[in-house]
Amino acid sequence: MPLAIVVVAGSLRVEGFLSDSPTAQALAAALPLAGQAHRWGEEIYFPVEVASDLDDTARTVVNVGDLGYWPPGQAFCIFFGPTPMSVPGEIRPASAVNLVGRLRGDPACLTAVREGDPIRIEKNNPVF
Repeated sequence: MPLAIVVVAGSLRVEGFLSDSPTAQALAAALPLAGQAHRWGEEIYFPVEVASDLDDTARTVVNVGDLGYWPPGQAFCIFFGPTPMSVPGEIRPASAVNLVGRLRGDPACLTAVREGDPIRIEKNNPVF
């Protein structure tokens, strides 16, 4: 069952979910994840203390709002637009990433996150 999460960067909060894939489950078990945001075009990534190899979800082209795990850098990745390796109409990570979830809604607000900003991924406990 997917796990509801929230990406927190300063006052910015973006909801999403982690899938049921083995890599996503390993990330879920390590929550909360925190670090300093690194920007690569319209991708935010930061290292995490989770090790995983490429799996069946691995992709070299992703979509706006996809959440990924990049094995070479042990990094959590948030895609919200083109990267320096993208070609028109595609979003390309530096190399294959495991897809681990998605953001809900429009992730365009993530353009406000700057290099070095604190960022955190945590379980989303919605208030009813």
